[in-house]
Amino acid sequence: MNREMVIVLDFGGQYNQLVARRVRECNVYCEIYSYKTDIEKIKSMNPKGIILTGGPNSCYEPDSPTYTDELFKLGIPVLGLCYGAQLMSHVLGGKVERADVREYGKTEVLIDKAASKVFEGVSPKTICWMSHFDYISKVAPGFEITAHTADCPVAAAENEAEKLYAIQFHPEVLHTAEGTKMINNFVKNVCQCAGDWKMDAFVENTIQDIRVKVGDGRVLLALSGGVDSSVAAGLLSRAIGKQLTCVFVDHGLLRKNEGDEVEQIFGPNGQFDLNFIRVNAQERYYNKLAGVTEPEAKRKIIGEEFIRIFEEEAKKIGAVDFLAQGTIYPDVVESGLGGESAVIKSHHNVGGLPDFVDFKEIIEPLRDLFKDEVRKAGLELGLPESLVFRQPFPGPGLGIRIIGEVNAEKVRIVQDADFIYRDEVDKAAAAYKKEHGENPKWLPNQYFAALTNMRSVGVMGDERTYDYAVALRAVNTIDFMTAEAAEIPFAVLQSVMSRIINEVRGVNRVFYDLTSKPPGTIEFE
Repeated sequence: MNREMVIVLDFGGQYNQLVARRVRECNVYCEIYSYKTDIEKIKSMNPKGIILTGGPNSCYEPDSPTYTDELFKLGIPVLGLCYGAQLMSHVLGGKVERADVREYGKTEVLIDKAASKVFEGVSPKTICWMSHFDYISKVAPGFEITAHTADCPVAAAENEAEKLYAIQFHPEVLHTAEGTKMINNFVKNVCQCAGDWKMDAFVENTIQDIRVKVGDGRVLLALSGGVDSSVAAGLLSRAIGKQLTCVFVDHGLLRKNEGDEVEQIFGPNGQFDLNFIRVNAQERYYNKLAGVTEPEAKRKIIGEEFIRIFEEEAKKIGAVDFLAQGTIYPDVVESGLGGESAVIKSHHNVGGLPDFVDFKEIIEPLRDLFKDEVRKAGLELGLPESLVFRQPFPGPGLGIRIIGEVNAEKVRIVQDADFIYRDEVDKAAAAYKKEHGENPKWLPNQYFAALTNMRSVGVMGDERTYDYAVALRAVNTIDFMTAEAAEIPFAVLQSVMSRIINEVRGVNRVFYDLTSKPPGTIEFE
């Protein structure tokens, strides 16, 4: 597929994905590559622009990540951010030194060149996010200083003739008030990108690409009911119809009614043309999990049992031409295949393909997309909003939202409590939006109920009880890498507590979890 592209060269920065996402938000396609990527490969990709990320090193140290000066002589616009700005200056003859005062956090930046193509429409004084202990003490020949702060003489510099731009702060983070405008200025004003990377075009182009690739072949997809696999199923169905078979393993650890909702969308009477197989394996999972209390052991059992069930179904189906997966772009990057930053996780969708399925090739229609783009694609395909905007849900499901042993009774308790919690929060948010025309600022990015392993004495009616305590979790987060407990109004929490105590048999206490991430995790295992 021919398309204009900006590439991000990753020098080990923590915001590499965020840079690419911000570019994509400008409707310009963007991919992340390691700084070790060969110059000839970069030339062959013919990017409209190149962005260099931040990183934890000092560019003047001998073993620090670097790049040949040829990168800056290709005639392709280059934007260096933080470490990338320092590296550009260092390689091209400027000077970078350790700063007397480290700048970290929100900082007022004063724009010295209002006519700069990168700062078009940006306020003369603007709040930006700094994070550096080195600074550019002398700009490279041909560069002029375009912004400064009280402690940083070169907050930005540029060589307009060569289309080279260095920015010491991080425009990609939300703390930089006009950062998105700056990135948009770079890709539109400097790189001359048209900005035609849009979801409707992606969906149509991907459907055509799938048809060409698959031909008259058969495709097998493990459908979890989550956003990624559901959108992948929708794309494949629109492209090849009944040549697609989806296997949905209901392990009995989904949210309340979720298994039936998945079947309503993708099953025989649903809105997509495909072969749908639902495996109701609830009892099988409960038997395997009996007596198991350690979180990692539960994860392993749930994952391995899924493989066994999927293997059984695959053998019934026989040989297929393609195995489809809902891999998305962060899976690729975080598995160490699309950048230089530390590998965050070994993702189940990248590598390690199952050898028990007889297939010729893997197909990953969402491999290029970030999660927010996957959701947009889902809406384009006509998937219901309730599925597209479904909250994140762990692969092992409620198995890790139940502390201690998992059984059918505990699953019922946490399903019912979670359903009430989400229902009350959603109703309160809807009422606020109806009155004020916008969502409340307290509305969490993720919220769910978990079942603790604590039982205590309570009084209900005239009787003493000895029942479980439910924990309510709600967090606000931008990237799910860090999170803060959400400040849900006390009246809403009171309603949730009252309904859970009265409606969910086996519960007599409700807690609210105030833990941030770090030190805690968002999940409750």
